[in-house]
Amino acid sequence: MIREEELVEIGKFQKTHALKGELNAILDIDPDYLEDGNPIVVNIDGIFVPFYAESVRSKGATSFLIQLSGQNSIEDARNFVNKTIYGLRKNLLDYYDSPEEEIVFDSDLPGYEVIDSEHGPLGVLEHIDDTTINALMVVETPDGNEIYIPYNEDFIDSIDDEKKIIFTSLPEGLVDLNDKKDE
Repeated sequence: MIREEELVEIGKFQKTHALKGELNAILDIDPDYLEDGNPIVVNIDGIFVPFYAESVRSKGATSFLIQLSGQNSIEDARNFVNKTIYGLRKNLLDYYDSPEEEIVFDSDLPGYEVIDSEHGPLGVLEHIDDTTINALMVVETPDGNEIYIPYNEDFIDSIDDEKKIIFTSLPEGLVDLNDKKDE
């Protein structure tokens, strides 16, 4: 049985394509991962189930048409629409140019403290919201409010995995955007 801690989110199925069961997907990993025979894992009714790509065709920089083995009709494909795609953490390491100890997956970051160079400690990262074109770090402040920070390398100075801290340098005014002061 595949456990959640063995997985890393690597993309999302968006919609069906044509009638033979192909799916349009966004991938955050090199498609070689699928073409090399590594499984993709999908949560089906609370169980993480591995599937294998029969074919992968590029449709843009991060968009692909994927045909899963055994899923040969539009009815089969509909079961995957809007589902998150996971990869096995142990298999993904081969597809990065950095040493294993330097690789940080987005799914590892929730719970990290966020400290800004100007504002000091901001709070704890709740999750990364990637539902829009520009991903956001959602940080819960000590007083229970939320700060939305662009999840962008321009704002992240470094990440200390040992201490579980994300160090940022945010532009002036960004931290105050969600401030709910009475005027």
